[in-house]
Amino acid sequence: MSATVTRLTLISHGMTAAMRSARFPVDEPLDELPRGAASPAAPRADRVLAAPELRATATATLLTLRATTEPALRDIDCGDWAGRPMNTLDPADLMSWMTDPAYRGHGGEAITDLLDRVRGWLDTVVADRHRIVAITHPAVVRASVLLALTAPPESFWRIDIPPLSATTLHSRGPGWTVRHTANPL
Repeated sequence: MSATVTRLTLISHGMTAAMRSARFPVDEPLDELPRGAASPAAPRADRVLAAPELRATATATLLTLRATTEPALRDIDCGDWAGRPMNTLDPADLMSWMTDPAYRGHGGEAITDLLDRVRGWLDTVVADRHRIVAITHPAVVRASVLLALTAPPESFWRIDIPPLSATTLHSRGPGWTVRHTANPL
């Protein structure tokens, strides 16, 4: 007998140097856990997926999960801004990126591009009817929540996704419901 619900738990990767310094990410490792800190526990899963970047695969290792790489879970492409601190950008360009979901002036993905990519991926897993854990990036988790709520793309930056937080969506049909968020794992 198959399950009647698809349960998708999206885990945001752990803290990185880029996050600490308000810098656009590159493929980088996780910061080390504080001495004596316990590794967080991972939720039960039938299938575990991870974004291809080092910080996502390292989070899977931290959670002692054996994950399959899923390219659709990759971080938003920051284009020419990758690796740059936010305070080195033209404030008008940064404001355009944060207020116009179609902005591509940085040579990377627009928020609308990310939403389209994540929508396509969610459409492929909605009928899975299993427990799926996906280790990914805050931008992908935000996009998933926006899509589940059918919220406008302009709401993207209003969702805070902390490191190592878990956001659970579930589905009994063609759409998703935001079921639970937890921070930290």
